[in-house]
Amino acid sequence: MKKERLEEFKILLNEKLSELIDQAGTTVSGMTTQKETFPDPTDRALHEANRNFELRIRDREHKLIKKIKSALNRIENGTYGICEACEEDISDERLRARPVTSQCINCKTKEEALEKALGQ
Repeated sequence: MKKERLEEFKILLNEKLSELIDQAGTTVSGMTTQKETFPDPTDRALHEANRNFELRIRDREHKLIKKIKSALNRIENGTYGICEACEEDISDERLRARPVTSQCINCKTKEEALEKALGQ
């Protein structure tokens, strides 16, 4: 992959990483400062459901942060854009759609089909 393209992906990934880290900080500070009491059990249940939903979102974002850091490491060591399974180039279209990917579309499709067949 050309150096200019790698730099574009590096900038994109770093921007997304910063955005996710900022959001995580906001969530933590928001959850630690709220000391609300709810006289109605339904209000309390709704608050807890919303909090759990937000925590699930943050957990997904945490996993994405790990993938972004991994992609940035691949850029640094020269393996970004190369499929980890078959070692072929990953298409630009796939990298634009999913910059953190480590597999080409064919290998990812096979992996997902296998997961589905195994019921995971």
